[in-house]
Amino acid sequence: MLQLSGAGKRFGQKLLFEDVNWLVTPQERTGLVGGNGTGKSTMLKVLAGLESLDYGTVSKTKGMTLGYLPQDGLEMRGKTVFEECLSVFDAIRNLEAEYEDLGTQLGQHAPGTAEYDAVAERFSEISDLMQVHDIYTLDYQVGTVLGGLGFPKEDWDRRTEEFSGGWQMRIALAKLLLQKPSLLLLDEPTNHLDLETRNWLEEYLQSYERAFVLISHDRYFLDQTVGKIAEVWNKRAHFYVGGYEKYVTQKDERRTQLLNAYKNQRDRIEDLEAFINRFRAQATKAKQVQSRIKELEKIERIEIPEEEATIHFTIPQPPASGRTVIEVNHLTKVYPRPDGTMKTILEDVSFQIDRGDRIALVGANGAGKSTLIRMLSAQEEPTSGEIKLGHNALVDFFAQDQYKVLDGAAEMLSDIAGAAPKVPVVELRSLLGCFMFSGDDVFKKLGVLSGGERNRYAMAKMLVSPSNMLLLDEPTNHLDLRAKDVLLDAIRNFSGTVLFVSHDRYFIDGLATRVFEVEDRRVHIYPGNYEDYLWRKSGGPEKVVTSLAEHSVVGSATERATPDDAVEKKPVTEKKEPVRRLNPIKLKELEQRVQFAEEEVPRLEERLATVEAEMGVFTNAAEAQRLAAEAETLRAQQMALLREWEEMSGMLEEQKLA
Repeated sequence: MLQLSGAGKRFGQKLLFEDVNWLVTPQERTGLVGGNGTGKSTMLKVLAGLESLDYGTVSKTKGMTLGYLPQDGLEMRGKTVFEECLSVFDAIRNLEAEYEDLGTQLGQHAPGTAEYDAVAERFSEISDLMQVHDIYTLDYQVGTVLGGLGFPKEDWDRRTEEFSGGWQMRIALAKLLLQKPSLLLLDEPTNHLDLETRNWLEEYLQSYERAFVLISHDRYFLDQTVGKIAEVWNKRAHFYVGGYEKYVTQKDERRTQLLNAYKNQRDRIEDLEAFINRFRAQATKAKQVQSRIKELEKIERIEIPEEEATIHFTIPQPPASGRTVIEVNHLTKVYPRPDGTMKTILEDVSFQIDRGDRIALVGANGAGKSTLIRMLSAQEEPTSGEIKLGHNALVDFFAQDQYKVLDGAAEMLSDIAGAAPKVPVVELRSLLGCFMFSGDDVFKKLGVLSGGERNRYAMAKMLVSPSNMLLLDEPTNHLDLRAKDVLLDAIRNFSGTVLFVSHDRYFIDGLATRVFEVEDRRVHIYPGNYEDYLWRKSGGPEKVVTSLAEHSVVGSATERATPDDAVEKKPVTEKKEPVRRLNPIKLKELEQRVQFAEEEVPRLEERLATVEAEMGVFTNAAEAQRLAAEAETLRAQQMALLREWEEMSGMLEEQKLA
């Protein structure tokens, strides 16, 4: 369909890639990866025909169509959102008028005449085109894509110029998806999407009938959407079958093979050079010497590219907080609308954050996630209710626009060194390198950096001197895979407490111990990571109903369970159904949930013992009631979790015997 042959490209004096041979097939589903500055976006532009090659050729089959989405920079004006998206079908919609006109002409010519045959042929051609594009469902197609990309119906009639840059990119993405080109080229398509919209795009691409190549720093997204990885590495393109995780494994194996081949070649070269130097002056060995000189000249030297060093940065551990870090009671937030009415964002929300929690805050766009995190960080005041910080709780807030609070006149390295005077400069430079600041970049003034660059720097600066309670709003934005790994490892080893908003599934799954879902003005609490959250919401694998999903452990944070609620008789079945084997992914999820339950039960027991001990010391009636309610809830959670553990352990045993 599209082919690169001997393709090479330079950026100034720097060679990005060379001798690239790539045949893009009609069913291509490829993730394009590589280090920062290796030329991924440039290669995507070459495929799109927006950049020319310095070497080699690019060819494509006749009639194929291309659709390209850059990272940013697109802007639309003059139409409503719905009209802008519907405009991709203008050519097809124009055919409808011609179709009706041709129908009239058919009645004006006698069958069998040349005029009739010509009109009939064109009439049939247009009819086929209209059928292929489902012309009578165009409005439905537009509505489906807009809804999937997070546009509520009330926004469909708004002018495109009213939307911010991120929403403009969503409109551009919607138009490409509606066009359904032969080859879809997407450069970081999830950059401007929230988690729910990212999930929708993932499902859309899984069922996409044509080819696509995409660049993404979201490992989970790559694993779910592509079947091949193209890596720009060592100025070449290397291809791997499978998703991102398989690529990592295969790359390690390939590098090991390359190192072994390099070692063997070096050994051979040294042997040849030693023989030549030893017998060069002996006439009796002249023939053998010349033979080895020729062999040495023919050897194509294997190059081992310099690998980016893996950085493991350890966050300086903050002073410990009390067991309860933040306590929220009956929190309500109301905003006035332009028409004078009031809009309730959050209503009567109560929950508690304990020391060591790593909480992922999720929910649909506009549900109130950012509002909640701003109130927790004291950036906004609640309309009613209270937010109480626990003993020695020190809160640090990272906003999506954190760069605005930086001193533009400060030099990067001096500024971060001032925030962490005890951290060696070499370690600080390594950390900045992970966040894509290398060489002389570290001496730049912060004011000359772009918004994304300053946000990356702000995250690095937070890591060198954190408080014991971190509130992070989209910390992974503008980070590549390497920087995300550094951030993930650092927070995993952080002894404090973290509540974060992120649209990166891999990051959430690797970090979260609880999920707070903001929905319908309430906060619903789920134990475990995002996979656990989805699993519980869907009722568990196969048709097993999770006990926790039936009780208040998974429910509104303001609702209390009773022990009776947690007790449910097992259904009696007269005939035992044969055990249905789970696929490896579902089986792994089941094993992870059993492990989580085994770790969570002792934690609940410890907390219950602490509460019961506190109940033994009377302070006042209100505190006694609060402790009694908490103890009751903990007992219900414990019973529900034990029931769930029993069910899942039984399932796991059945799977081993099946």
